Amino acid sequence: MSFANKVVLITGGSAGIGAKTAESFATEGASVAIVGRNEAKLNLVAVVCQKLGATVLTIKADISKDADADSVVKKTIDKFGKLDVLVNNAGILREANVLSENFLKTYDEVMDINMRGAVRITYFAAPYLIKTKGNIVNVSSVAANCTSRPGNTAYRTSKAAMNHFTRCVALDLATHGVRVNSVSPGPVMTDIFEGLEVNAEKLRTRTALQRVSEPGEIADMIMYVASDKARGATGSNYVVDNGMLLS
Repeated sequence: MSFANKVVLITGGSAGIGAKTAESFATEGASVAIVGRNEAKLNLVAVVCQKLGATVLTIKADISKDADADSVVKKTIDKFGKLDVLVNNAGILREANVLSENFLKTYDEVMDINMRGAVRITYFAAPYLIKTKGNIVNVSSVAANCTSRPGNTAYRTSKAAMNHFTRCVALDLATHGVRVNSVSPGPVMTDIFEGLEVNAEKLRTRTALQRVSEPGEIADMIMYVASDKARGATGSNYVVDNGMLLS
């Protein structure tokens, strides 16, 4: 799956799935723009990608802020002159029960990053993706289809919204030759669980295969969906959950 001469923009690229996705695209010859809030972590990912031969742009941005989100595509185009693949990966997990005092604050925080930021960046990226007949991969979650854990209302709602957003935008852009798909991981060993009572390892027992994925596994699926091997796929959701939805 060569991405030589392609430009890939990845939000949430400073760690976990985003970082591994950047490295995977770099391995296949792409230039990568990586977005995140932690500049030090972004720079570490950039070093790895550069060692793999990629040209890298790091963008420190908080995509929950409109001005930051709006600047991401502009900076990418200013640097590379085009955009071939957008990976909307940035996301946070915060817990609050609907009866909790902090529920509305938590809901807004999660939706601003998980959905509003992705929507804004997609809006500004679309005209450039039309020019290159590129594509979008949205990173969702099997949480969109699970309701078994209390307190996860905001996160699960954001991911359900991401799945439907994917289908709607796929239809909007289909006549322009731009594909839009989503990838839904189950539990993955990343720091998204930091500070929470539950972690990826605890979720292992809820998967049919009794395992937790590594970020590279999700990156592999993102790469496939973004490649010409999946040229007939749009509006689809690719699940990589070790059989979690079977339980």
